Amino acid sequence: MNKPRARLVAFYLPQFHPIPENDEWWGKGFTEWTNVSKAEPLFPGHHQPHIPADLGYYDLRVPETRRAQADLARGHGIEAFCYWHYWFEGQRLLERPFNEVLRSGEPDHPFCLAWANETWSRRWLGEEKEILRKQTYSPADNERHARWLVDAFRDRRYLRVNGRPVFLVYRPLSLPDGLAFTDALRHECRRAGLPNPYLLGVTSYAVTDNRPSGFDGNVDFEPHFSVLPDPLGDGIKIHDYADSRRKMRQNKGDFPSHPCIMVSWDNTPRRGENGIVFTGATPEAFERGLAETIASVQHQPMEERLVFVNAWNEWAEGNHLEPCLRHGHGYLEAVKRANGL
Repeated sequence: MNKPRARLVAFYLPQFHPIPENDEWWGKGFTEWTNVSKAEPLFPGHHQPHIPADLGYYDLRVPETRRAQADLARGHGIEAFCYWHYWFEGQRLLERPFNEVLRSGEPDHPFCLAWANETWSRRWLGEEKEILRKQTYSPADNERHARWLVDAFRDRRYLRVNGRPVFLVYRPLSLPDGLAFTDALRHECRRAGLPNPYLLGVTSYAVTDNRPSGFDGNVDFEPHFSVLPDPLGDGIKIHDYADSRRKMRQNKGDFPSHPCIMVSWDNTPRRGENGIVFTGATPEAFERGLAETIASVQHQPMEERLVFVNAWNEWAEGNHLEPCLRHGHGYLEAVKRANGL
């Protein structure tokens, strides 16, 4: 196999197993598949539902499923998964799959963590309406959180850049004192004899330089809703994939960042007639975009050529590399070709 042109990291959603909180909020046995399977087309040409192919409607408590995911990713040039990490002042949610990855040592596939530090609400986009679980912060929790993270950073599979463990914060501007959090994390790494962590703020809602808060740089997340008119308003919003991505790429600041590309997007399974849909998000369009994104980092040393892909398995956002009945392995094969494999 040829050498990859970049280090591709796919965001990974752990919401495919029941938890008591979701049982209480959404009904017994709720998982992400509940929304995915009941989705319906809302306009002519609208493709819903997205039906999984190779892996079926899986349960992430099953180790064979997690192993099959890693095999698919590795075989198509995805170097690592970036697991969404849900931490609420010491309480974690949807933690079982990652706990078992850590405890078992399987699958033997690199990973990192991204703290999804936003409030959970019934509206599914981190809005402070119909709140299910409020995201809160405290100085004491910075230390508690940092100690927990250091245990994950010790794992030999943990993704590193120049030896430094990679950690993302989804909403860095929501931290009441970003520097206090990043200082606490670096302090705990030093105490544990670990290298200085490589900290990245995600620009999902605001493009800003996060270095004053102690971050090393950004991840230019897609989709970036700030380029869209009234993204959280009522009514379905339909946008062209390639045109919207062009606007997102122009919405960048002059500071260190790693690029990100969305596979596709359709969150009507979650938000129904108030959802956002990007049309024209085919494997071919994604491959063109990914090839351009990979080309944009070729001037960097290979170790630093991180390219994030959103997402491995965001099925209720119509945003997945995992095989579906409509496109088969189309998106995965696109990754392989774009990355020179």
